[in-house]
Amino acid sequence: MKGVVVKSTGSWYLVRDEAAKLHRARLRGKFKLKGMKVSNPLAVGDKVEFDVETTGEDTAVINKIETRENYIIRQSTHKTAHAHIVAANIDLALLIVTLVSPRTSFGFIDRFLVTAEAYDIPTVIVYNKTDLYDEEMQNYQRQITHMYEQIGYDVRAVSARNNEGIEELKKLLHHKTTLLSGHSGVGKSSLINLIVPDLELKTSEISNFSDKGVHTTTFAEMFEIDPETFIIDTPGIKELGIVDIPKNELSHFFPEMRERLNQCRFNNCTHFNEPGCAVVEAVRKNEISLTRFESYLSMLHGDDNRK
Repeated sequence: MKGVVVKSTGSWYLVRDEAAKLHRARLRGKFKLKGMKVSNPLAVGDKVEFDVETTGEDTAVINKIETRENYIIRQSTHKTAHAHIVAANIDLALLIVTLVSPRTSFGFIDRFLVTAEAYDIPTVIVYNKTDLYDEEMQNYQRQITHMYEQIGYDVRAVSARNNEGIEELKKLLHHKTTLLSGHSGVGKSSLINLIVPDLELKTSEISNFSDKGVHTTTFAEMFEIDPETFIIDTPGIKELGIVDIPKNELSHFFPEMRERLNQCRFNNCTHFNEPGCAVVEAVRKNEISLTRFESYLSMLHGDDNRK
């Protein structure tokens, strides 16, 4: 049988088959992903092949993980030498961020964008809690929006509390599998409840099915909005470490730098202190945002700027 992993509970997984039936499943033996050291061999969104066991316990065994179209990956918080796959096979990512209560740093936003760029995942930046903005904050929000829109990103400003901008978000999700991510406290759950008002019922249904006698560690969870529309809810991410991106390729995942890659004097330019660097010159001319350039340098030098 074929299906999609919709929830991970540590050593057990919840798989949705092609008839929309849920199966509590485990992996057959140990799966090793070629060239990758990861803390989780399976992620929500993975497409798998499995067999239903005949033990009468309504369980299944996963035999094969299909090749992933893409994924969002981060450094594991528990195993420093390992990575953690947040979710796989994603059509769109919504990065939920806030200017206040709590404030999301540019370093965190840009690390997420770089990771999404590396795996060809379109990302929309969603600023929540606009109801808390005063006039000065509103002006600042417009400046940030302009900075990211100039380099091709879609930026939305919404208020879960006032139900503003929610209908527009719903339209973005249609016929897609969308990942929602962000720090704890940015209002992700509130937004999800507005986007899918009956989700509480579905959440209860999945939890009751998959948590029988299992000590759970939730990594992410997929919910069906309609037969062709799914959202993947993730726990709040505190830190986001860049994984598997060589330093000499990092600038490829900054759109404003990528378009200048062939304009530097040296073809191996790291855009730091080399003479004749087109990127540094563009920063001097305010053609590339200093904020974004500082994020790039932080990643390039491995600074601890993940939050």
